[in-house]
Amino acid sequence: MIQEYVKLNKNILIAFAASIIISAIVAQILSEQSDYLNTTFTTIVDYVIYFSVFSALFYFDNRKKYLLPSGELDNKKLRNDLKKLITSLGIGEIIYTICRWIIQYYLLQINYDPYLASFVSQGISTIIYMIVVNLSVKLTRLYRHDS
Repeated sequence: MIQEYVKLNKNILIAFAASIIISAIVAQILSEQSDYLNTTFTTIVDYVIYFSVFSALFYFDNRKKYLLPSGELDNKKLRNDLKKLITSLGIGEIIYTICRWIIQYYLLQINYDPYLASFVSQGISTIIYMIVVNLSVKLTRLYRHDS
């Protein structure tokens, strides 16, 4: 069970690392845009990169977990776990998006460099996200011990 949490957190952190780098570059490229546009476009890029990387990593880590001994897919278990995962990530994403947008916008308003505003806002929001997702995963019992 602990190994599952470690894999989930590893995937989240790798995906965030990729999105932090790309988002900071995009924020700097869009530095001439108004602060709310810069923040909004940077957040969109953040999501595209994050979910692309996270989905690929999650798939590779879990592709064998949902196979029956016959080699067929255990649709019931997969569907059940996906509902729990989407619920956990969804709650975290709502909180993350609000925090990230507000923090980045505020930092741009007080004249932080766009790449730094993106980096700082995403870093702070990621910490909050990790706490919320891990609590949500525990509450939904995504990684319950099947005995």
